[in-house]
Amino acid sequence: MENNLENKLWDIVIIGGGATGMGTAIDAASRGYKTLLIEKEDYGKGTSSKSTKLIHGGVRYLQQGNLPLVFEALKERAILKKNAPHIVHDLKFVVPTYDWWESPFYGIGLKMYDWLAGKEGFGDSKILSKEETINLLPTITQENLRGGVIYHDGQFDDSRLLINMMQTAKEQGATVLNYCEFLKFTKTKEGIINGGQILESNSNRKYSVKTKVIVNATGVFTDTIRCLNNKTTHKIMTSSQGVHIVLHKSFLPGDTAIMIPETSDGRVLFALPWHNRIIVGTTDTPVTKYSYEPTPQKEEIDFLLTHIAKYLTKNPTRKDIKSVFVGLRPLVKNGNAEDTKSISREHLIEDSNNGLISIAGGKWTTYRKMAEETVDKAAKLANLPEVKSITASLKIHGHRISTEPNHLLSIYGSDAELILELIQQRPELGEKLHPKHLINKAQVVWSIHNEDAKTIEDFLARRTRLLFLDAKASIQCATAVAEIFKQELNHTKEWKQQQIVAFTKLANQYLAFPIHS
Repeated sequence: MENNLENKLWDIVIIGGGATGMGTAIDAASRGYKTLLIEKEDYGKGTSSKSTKLIHGGVRYLQQGNLPLVFEALKERAILKKNAPHIVHDLKFVVPTYDWWESPFYGIGLKMYDWLAGKEGFGDSKILSKEETINLLPTITQENLRGGVIYHDGQFDDSRLLINMMQTAKEQGATVLNYCEFLKFTKTKEGIINGGQILESNSNRKYSVKTKVIVNATGVFTDTIRCLNNKTTHKIMTSSQGVHIVLHKSFLPGDTAIMIPETSDGRVLFALPWHNRIIVGTTDTPVTKYSYEPTPQKEEIDFLLTHIAKYLTKNPTRKDIKSVFVGLRPLVKNGNAEDTKSISREHLIEDSNNGLISIAGGKWTTYRKMAEETVDKAAKLANLPEVKSITASLKIHGHRISTEPNHLLSIYGSDAELILELIQQRPELGEKLHPKHLINKAQVVWSIHNEDAKTIEDFLARRTRLLFLDAKASIQCATAVAEIFKQELNHTKEWKQQQIVAFTKLANQYLAFPIHS
């Protein structure tokens, strides 16, 4: 690795392996630029694996009157569905209505949503009768129910898309490394950035890399990197955390989601079918300390349970929660705004004037457009040959319209056949890891050799989503997964035991009861 990293002048070095960083790597490499991306932890360990799993225009931004943001996001939604149809799919949403004015009011708003999407819409919205609403949402509270409004949006598996994006970046010629920390900038006498020092965690080796420009795509940690460059720089980031709880499918059977336009704290509330579970989210609690694994507060969990219970015939309790996950929103400061709910999800690209470009804010849906604009700016700054972005038509790795959308391996797209071949070659890999879940041993082996999985957490949290779907089951699988890693990578017994202990500690944070109350 040393020769490849150090004996090369990179055109662009990207810090951060979430949606924005990986999108930037794809865009830069596909233009022919020599591109290196480094991520301190695993790809998507932070916010990018903890979203509400929606590729959407943002009905809430429509309410706020931010039509340009909604229009851009709807355009990107359509591009993403074309480029990654094995991961992005249409999801029906129903807004249940209990007051006489709600159906016409939300009906008009969602017609505007359809209009903004134009011919790239996923389906037309329409007003539903009470019977039609109950038919789509059999467990909806029927007392005072008048009907509903149906509309269509996009859903995806965030970290599965990110892993396929990582593979796409590599296919385009980028060098992409997880568990590689950026330590410091190197500069010329004039203070112009000409590279940096990085630490490869597993070997504990430091490398010096040379580059023409550095892109800071570190989400909520954007200011940390900016301050490494200039200690006195003003901070541009703020954040709030969004908590999601995961419930059994029986709480909302069928394939239709519920959207509540406004809760008591002014947020939109969703109950979404996802991987045969129900996700309920989300909250909006301002935070000042940022970590890869933020902790949900008892009040946030209670808030979600209380509010969703108003709309379901079966009221969920803490005992029903299969997993709790928390994402931090990377928000660009909006003057002196204290209310994080009102801060726009628009992005900001900042040029430090000495060779650092910071891309901040934004949302999953618009990652491609953000990346395109970032590379445009970085290429100009570094005097790179002018090449237009091709990512609007670039297929994401695994691209295939699945004939069996509910099949266990359909999320892998065209890679599914290769995993099945692996099982034919080594039949023991067809064995399930857990009696209640369909994940098999072949997926572990595949993730190690084809998806850069280096820890059992990488596999159980992000290459598959078991930690997010059933935290208790993921703990029960830890030993079997660690054994496969040990065998495939020739690790020691001590390594295996450390992995089991570390993962069990993490997974306990995703359980509803060990959380501090």
